[in-house]
Amino acid sequence: MKVIFLENVPNVARAGEVKEVANGYGRNFLIPQKLAVLASSSTINTIKVQHQIRAKGEAQLEVEMLELARQLEGVEVILKAKVGAKDRLYGSITSADIASELEKIVEVAIDKRKIELVEPIRQLGSYEVAIRLARDVIPKIKVKVTDLEGEKKARKVGKEAKETEEETKVTEEETKVTEEETV
Repeated sequence: MKVIFLENVPNVARAGEVKEVANGYGRNFLIPQKLAVLASSSTINTIKVQHQIRAKGEAQLEVEMLELARQLEGVEVILKAKVGAKDRLYGSITSADIASELEKIVEVAIDKRKIELVEPIRQLGSYEVAIRLARDVIPKIKVKVTDLEGEKKARKVGKEAKETEEETKVTEEETKVTEEETV
């Protein structure tokens, strides 16, 4: 019995292939499970047309993924998190966090499952992360994790430095005035 496989069947055939199978196997298993159909000239032509349409769609999708990969390649994502002792994060940075921040930067939704993190990020620093868009389209982005409190501390230190500069100017002016009075 000649059949056309509609889906991949392990160790037998792939979708779209025309193969000769045992009558009982085709009639009792493949056809009722809708894994294959009887091969006739009309079904072969229908399957060929469907295969061509599917191939065009896959080619267009591949082009879109390559364009997206060009946009993503080398993008730097900066994430801020609370930090404890020894630059360890409270909690962790996951692929979902990276995906949401990447969406804000590139304005394209990236599925968190496509971001390849071996394990969540738990330390400050810079990391290179791969994004598997398609089978062989894998752009790499840079993820930089910074201290949320460090920014606030830097602002406070900057304000304190300005205040101490102003205080030193005032005290210098006062000492000049007192020196002039003594002369």
